[in-house]
Amino acid sequence: MSEMEEKEGSLGTVPTSENVKATTRSVIKPTVSSSLKSSGSSTGPTRKRIESKIVSNVVKQNPRKSTIDNGLTTSIDAPAVRRNSTGSSQEKQISVKKQTSSVSSATKEPLRRSLPEPRRSSLPSPAGKASGPSSPIVRTPRTMGSNAKSSSSLSSSRAPTASIDSIESSTERKSKSNISSSTAVSSGSRAGSLSSSRERTSTASSLRKAVTPTTRVSRLIMLPQVETKAGDDVRLDRRGHRIRSLNANGLNLSPNLEFVYLRDNLLASLEGIEILKRVKVLDLSFNEFKGPGFEPLGACTSLQQLYLAGNQITSLKTLPALPNLEFLSVAQNKLKSLTMASQPRLQVLAASKNKVSTLKGFPCLPSLEHLRLEENPILEMAHVEAASILLVGPSLKKFNDRDLSSKEIAIAKHYPAHTAVCIAGGWEFCGSKQAPESTFNFLVEQWKDRFPHGYMLMEASVDQPFEEDACNCHFLFTKDKVVNENSELVLSYQWFIGSTTLSNFTPIPDATAEVYWPKHDDVGKILRVECTPVLGDTTYSSIFAISSPVSPGTKCPKVLKLDVLGELVEGNTITGYPEVAWCGGTPAKGISSWLRRRWNSSPVVIVGAENEEYQLTLEDIDSCLVYMYTPVTEEGTKGEPQYAITDYIKPAPPSVSNVQIVGDIIEGNTVRGAGAYFGGKEGPSKFEWLRENKDTGDFVLVLSGTTEYNLSKEDVGSRLAFVYLPVNFEGQEGKSVSTLSPVVKRAPPKVTNLKIIGDLKEGSKITVTANVTGATEGSSRVQWFKTFSSILDGENGLEAVSTSKLAKAFRIPLGAVGYYIVAKFIPVHTDGESGEPAYIISDRTVETLPPNLNFLSITGDYTEGGILTASYGYIGGHEGKSIYNWYLHEVETDPGILIPEVSGHLQYNVTKDAIGKFISFKCTPIRDDGIMGESRTCMGQERVQPGNPRLLSLQVVGTAVEGTTIYVNKQYWGGEEGDSVFRWFRTSSDGIQKEVADAATSSYLLSGDDIGYFVSVSCEPVRKDRARGPIVLSEQIGPVSPGPPTCQSLELHGSFVEGERLTFIASYTGGGKGACFFEWFRVKDDGCKEKLHSGEHLDLTLEDVGGCVELVYTPVREDGLKGSPKSVVSGPIVPADPIGVELIILDCCEDKIVIPLKTYFGGQEGDGKYIWYRCLSKIDASAIMNISDSCEDVTKCGETLTYTPSLEDVGAYLALYWVPTRADGKSGQPVVTICNNPVTPGFPVVSEVGVKALSLYSYSGEGKYFGGYEGSSIYSWFRENMEGITVSIDGANSKIYEVTDADYNCRLLFGYTPIRSDSVVGELKLSEPTDVILPELPRIEMLALTGKAVEGEVLTAIEVIPKSDAQQNVWQKYKKHVRYQWYISSEMGNNHFEPIQSQCSCSYKLQFDDIGYRFKCECIVIDTFGRSSEPAYCETAPVSPGVPKMEKMEIEGRGFHTNLYSVRGNYSGGKEGKSKIQWLRSMVGSPDLISIPGETGRMYEANVDDVGYRLVAIYTPIREDGVEGHPVSASTEPITVEPDVLKEVKQKLDLGSVKFEALCDKDKSSKKVSGAGLERRILEVNRKRVKVVKPGSKTSFATTEIRGSYTPPFHVEIFGNDQHRLRIVVDSDNEADLMVQTRHLRDVIVLVIRGFAQKFNSTSLNSLLKIDS
Repeated sequence: MSEMEEKEGSLGTVPTSENVKATTRSVIKPTVSSSLKSSGSSTGPTRKRIESKIVSNVVKQNPRKSTIDNGLTTSIDAPAVRRNSTGSSQEKQISVKKQTSSVSSATKEPLRRSLPEPRRSSLPSPAGKASGPSSPIVRTPRTMGSNAKSSSSLSSSRAPTASIDSIESSTERKSKSNISSSTAVSSGSRAGSLSSSRERTSTASSLRKAVTPTTRVSRLIMLPQVETKAGDDVRLDRRGHRIRSLNANGLNLSPNLEFVYLRDNLLASLEGIEILKRVKVLDLSFNEFKGPGFEPLGACTSLQQLYLAGNQITSLKTLPALPNLEFLSVAQNKLKSLTMASQPRLQVLAASKNKVSTLKGFPCLPSLEHLRLEENPILEMAHVEAASILLVGPSLKKFNDRDLSSKEIAIAKHYPAHTAVCIAGGWEFCGSKQAPESTFNFLVEQWKDRFPHGYMLMEASVDQPFEEDACNCHFLFTKDKVVNENSELVLSYQWFIGSTTLSNFTPIPDATAEVYWPKHDDVGKILRVECTPVLGDTTYSSIFAISSPVSPGTKCPKVLKLDVLGELVEGNTITGYPEVAWCGGTPAKGISSWLRRRWNSSPVVIVGAENEEYQLTLEDIDSCLVYMYTPVTEEGTKGEPQYAITDYIKPAPPSVSNVQIVGDIIEGNTVRGAGAYFGGKEGPSKFEWLRENKDTGDFVLVLSGTTEYNLSKEDVGSRLAFVYLPVNFEGQEGKSVSTLSPVVKRAPPKVTNLKIIGDLKEGSKITVTANVTGATEGSSRVQWFKTFSSILDGENGLEAVSTSKLAKAFRIPLGAVGYYIVAKFIPVHTDGESGEPAYIISDRTVETLPPNLNFLSITGDYTEGGILTASYGYIGGHEGKSIYNWYLHEVETDPGILIPEVSGHLQYNVTKDAIGKFISFKCTPIRDDGIMGESRTCMGQERVQPGNPRLLSLQVVGTAVEGTTIYVNKQYWGGEEGDSVFRWFRTSSDGIQKEVADAATSSYLLSGDDIGYFVSVSCEPVRKDRARGPIVLSEQIGPVSPGPPTCQSLELHGSFVEGERLTFIASYTGGGKGACFFEWFRVKDDGCKEKLHSGEHLDLTLEDVGGCVELVYTPVREDGLKGSPKSVVSGPIVPADPIGVELIILDCCEDKIVIPLKTYFGGQEGDGKYIWYRCLSKIDASAIMNISDSCEDVTKCGETLTYTPSLEDVGAYLALYWVPTRADGKSGQPVVTICNNPVTPGFPVVSEVGVKALSLYSYSGEGKYFGGYEGSSIYSWFRENMEGITVSIDGANSKIYEVTDADYNCRLLFGYTPIRSDSVVGELKLSEPTDVILPELPRIEMLALTGKAVEGEVLTAIEVIPKSDAQQNVWQKYKKHVRYQWYISSEMGNNHFEPIQSQCSCSYKLQFDDIGYRFKCECIVIDTFGRSSEPAYCETAPVSPGVPKMEKMEIEGRGFHTNLYSVRGNYSGGKEGKSKIQWLRSMVGSPDLISIPGETGRMYEANVDDVGYRLVAIYTPIREDGVEGHPVSASTEPITVEPDVLKEVKQKLDLGSVKFEALCDKDKSSKKVSGAGLERRILEVNRKRVKVVKPGSKTSFATTEIRGSYTPPFHVEIFGNDQHRLRIVVDSDNEADLMVQTRHLRDVIVLVIRGFAQKFNSTSLNSLLKIDS
């Protein structure tokens, strides 16, 4: 059985790659039968059935896509296809319509139910009934042919399926069966999940009349993939073995097991499961586990699929976290909740058919994709699917075997982010409108002990987080006034991140502020912030808030805050600090710019100031600076630019730095004092010159008021001091700074009339002359330079060609050609004092000489192999590529032969071709400009002599193997070679060397004498003129090895007959003989060879008969070297004569096959002759051979090899006559044997025990007896209740049984106790239980609907009961409940309907989405036995729209004046058209409403004008066709001031007089540049009046532009389209438009002014600001 079959359990099979080859016996176990279809048309009393909502076990799928045919309005013939709530996820259900007749229950398909394990038979099924491989579940097409075709397709097709429900709801027990087929049939119009064995399917199919293809294919739900091909070493299957302990003997649990199947046993403890370290699939379904006690599963860390269905488990709290668990089935247990440890990889959780009534303690399942909770009380909770979506998170894809409802997904989105935590904590799930307040109250109730005394939590929330944007948390505590606590409540924060709401959140490092900036990696994750209250020294427990998933950023950056930091003083560096939210974009360097704004002028851009930092300069004094910043991402997206304005720049105090004396401190020169002034504009700074007194060291003032000073003779030998006292334009003096000069020197020596004398040519000698004063010419020094320029510029561009020296003469080098010559003359006094150097430059450039050679020679060895080198002297500018050539001459006077390979080289390696010849070298000089000089040739002194003969290399080439020829490989040098001399040597392993006689050539043939020796050769090189060189000895090769081993001949000896022995004779050559190989092969007719063994002989066997035998002999030398193998093949092997060696008959028993023990020899055995004899008495040994003629008591009873004794053989002896026969027909001598003991009768048993239904109330027991002759067997009847308890029925001791009332809802079993004629009693055999004995099925006469088909109306279904007494009795006694299902037409106006999910009550409220559609209600009665009646239907007309109206209207938004408010409510009445909305203000305590012009949208942004008012929204619903409904209104609480603004306003009102800085926009043009045209204004406000002042400047005084008291018509206006502007109106002629940087500042200004003017207001602003009077 495949792994998937084992997962499926007993419902359906899934064939995979593992083939089921063993034929097993299968026992059919009928369960609850489906009822027969009954019909009637009588009418009866009508009763309205309104019962509690029951979750149907029918799973609906795709309610808007799949269709079913619509019947008549009150039809009972239109079935709605249903399947079990845990039905197969990929099986085709076949609806079979049965005839209205009484059919035997034995022919009904057994209905699959979750039932106790039926009693198993103690004996196996008869051999004749052994079932073959059963049919798998198949996918059937929409349209099918005859029943025969359907049956064929079911029995032959093989299709894989993965069923969750077959795992959950299967209870059918299979005895030694590993394949079953599963089909689904319907009774009447109801379909259920059915299953039977192959025999039962074929039996039922023969009785069916038609197949109705009205079922639908369920969606495929794939189980997590595991290895499906497993061997017996990793797989254990012990299903249905009644195992009570995992430590039981024979269970053989081992650590290597990966697939363990222990379902259908009696296990109640997991003790011992720890050994399964590698288990992947563990099936413990249908055992006796109750839980807790699942801790041992913690050792199964590789577990992927766990099956616990069909137990009595009440809790999963002890189920540990399993890191690889992907599938968990806990269906059909007694779970009340799903509390367990977190399962990180769990994908499927099947928990159907439990008692789950709460989601409290729901675990963290971040990977869950499929959740099944059918037939649990929790389904009665409204929107349980939405709650599951909130608990699981985005991974959930299916709920109760269907895709998630888009409606439920939308509902889930309306709940707060922390709802899942509350649900898991026990919060009672309610509607989304009440959820925010309800969940908050729930959390506060849990946290109430964590708050400081006297404090109450008013808010705990997190803003919607966006990528790389500020996300704020809000924790607001209020303090009770009666609490006297001086310490301030401090809140500390820590941010966390997780994948789902219930996951284990991870703290974010360094995220401890009130605001957090989500990163790119945080997108899609959940944020959690924990707030810890600290009061004084006491730290309280943390509370938390959870965000919704982090959304991706807009990619458009925005500036949150812009500051300019730094002291506004000249010379300082100020820095702009932008705080940017990048919103998902890649941060990049923004665009910065600085503008300078002077008094009464517009800002001007500062050129070059484009960084965040800017150093203040002199030009910035008395000006404001504007810092403009535009954020830009790397993708190029620009945000809105923002600016910040500084105050006026102040000048720095006067100072001076870098004070120095400029000029040469030499007698007669003029020096100047200088310094760098800083500190505004410089005024009349002061300067002083002081001279040092040589004797005292004091400084005496010698000059003041000027920066220049002429050095005189009096200053020589003294130092000077220069003092700089800085004074600014206003006359402010700074700190004076002074500097000292070096000692003043006397005037230095000088030189004049400097000249260069000589010829300016390459190699010429030139000198310099000069007139020297203040020094001596002999002490002076001269240095020579060259330059390209004819004009001197100091030493710039000069390149030295000599060092400084006393000599005045200089020879022009080659490198100076083309340059001007410069002489530097330094006059030097005798005491070493140097004067200023003087320079002189030549009047022209240096000329060059024509190219020429001043010498040419050859040096070196004039012998073969020697090296000759040519050298020459070149003059005449820079040498270019001169030409070099070497020549060979027979005589000195011939022109010679060019040696091309050495042309262009100055060296020549003398070769063999030059022997006896003269060598010459020719050089042609060439200058770098291409001018060629005269060529010159140099002839060698003597002829070239040959070199001494010698060998450059010598080696022996060849293989050191006996019989091969080796050769000499040498390289000769030294003239032409003559007859060189060779000698060969043989060297033993101990180093003794001997010359080989008669071996004097360059080759040598290795012989047997050389084996084991090393061989070498010597060579004496001889030149052609018989000159001899040194003898060279080569390296040795070897040792010489013998030749390869060889088999010369090979022969076989022996007879080629079965049973004979073959040997061989082989001859060997090739050194010492080693361990040779010989291998025997069997050669088949097709030429294939089969190796037999490697022995020295071969015994022929039966397998060799008809073929040949081949011997392969491989010679091996004693050193292990193998030679070429040699083979020989025998002739065909003939068989031996047939012989019967042995024949024995063992003890015989009735009906047990007797197989004699026989031994045959003599070729391939053929069909021998066998004759069985029955002997009433045992024959003597002497008469056995003639057994057929021995006596009359011998009867022939069989002619086959085996024999099965029958009842006639009991007490007799069996004999067997055997003639051994070979396959070719040749026979041997017959063999006869007889058994030692007579045949014994079998133990009395009975098989095929069953119950046959004679009528609905009468049954007959049947059985087949075996075991000798039957005596007075005992019959009995038993009754089995639904709990599986079987009791005997008193007095029922015959084969016929009549049903009584006590048998209802029970099954009947027939008992058969076989008794042999000799009174031996066999074991009681029980039949399979019958179908449950049930009364007549209830029916519905007719179904009616109350209510109108109008949107908003409620439709109620009422059923009519038939008048017959039987039906009245059934409804009165056995009716359990009535189930309803509502359907909607798939399209407007058509007659195809789809089921509506979760609509299973008798009533249905029509909604907007139902307009235009028709509805149909299905009603099914379920009796106390779990049976369902045929459905009845009732249909409506198309639903029409209702009157438009708005319900539950409210205004959302917090009550501050800076917040956004929106209208929300529930609209009904068809499709909404252009409904009307008007926003108004209402004064507290006044019924008057003030309309807000232009505010007609669903959203409204409050402002300071709304402070103290209630916001009122009037909503007039209008349908799409223009029909208006009744207007409704909603209002807010009075709008209050935002806390930060309120705090600042209170502070300023307490001061009584405040000033604000603002800008006045004089240029009202809409196209002006940002920041241009704005002028600075000071707004002064106190308790009596308000004043707008224009600040003064250097050229003007401050002026008051507007001044006035708060007497009407004074008022302050704001602008809805510009949050930075306000207008102060004193009267019709005096008003001012002002602009501030932020809305916050504007609101503060407006509220402060209105606060001071409160005595003229109708409502005291103190009351609005909540200020005590």
